[in-house]
Amino acid sequence: MKSKGSDVRIMPGSVERRPAPSLVDLCVKVVIGNIRYLGDVGETDSHLLEQILPHCTRDQLMHVENSTIGRDLSPVTDELWMKFYKKDFGEKNFNLVIERMKKKKVAFRWKQLYEAKTKDVFEAENVAANRLKQLYQKADAQKQSRQIRICEKVPPSSNKRSWGNGPGYGISGGKSSLMKKAKLDLLKSQEFKNLAAMKKNAVQRTYSPAPAKGSSVFSSKASGSTSNHSKPLGRRF
Repeated sequence: MKSKGSDVRIMPGSVERRPAPSLVDLCVKVVIGNIRYLGDVGETDSHLLEQILPHCTRDQLMHVENSTIGRDLSPVTDELWMKFYKKDFGEKNFNLVIERMKKKKVAFRWKQLYEAKTKDVFEAENVAANRLKQLYQKADAQKQSRQIRICEKVPPSSNKRSWGNGPGYGISGGKSSLMKKAKLDLLKSQEFKNLAAMKKNAVQRTYSPAPAKGSSVFSSKASGSTSNHSKPLGRRF
């Protein structure tokens, strides 16, 4: 049994062999496997580029076109850029661009349209980002203005003064400088000095020694004897 278009005989029960790939097909396959290293394509045939370039990403396709010098690749890449535009920016924007070109009766390359749209989107994102940043700063400023600020000054102690047994004793010294100053002013005042002097005199009168009991007797006897001796001599006789 012979296969059509060849002289290869196929035995009954055997599997039909496929023709070996050509050297060109092997080269194309190797290029696709290393597409990330592709740059200037030079004078590569367009039908080969149509097999290779669809495997490029946006950045890779942009790199190939910018690296290729002296050749316009738009006949091959224009359709690829149209697909990228529709995929990245949506069908609505895609249809809007086509409608505007028809209305104005102009035609642009999809690579140029893609670059222009990317620039517009980038600028719009920057404007939105700056606006959002300003809103955050404004909200943060309002939040800072509403926060409670901690007072660095320590308020005077609320503890009551304990006077002990008398004025000037047992005054509870607070940590506040205001309390210390008030205590010093009290101790230096004339009223406090007078009270202290009065208390001191009272203590001295309380503990002063009592006069001896015999002293009054002797003094009275002495005074009596003196008065007796002072009588005139004439009365003795």
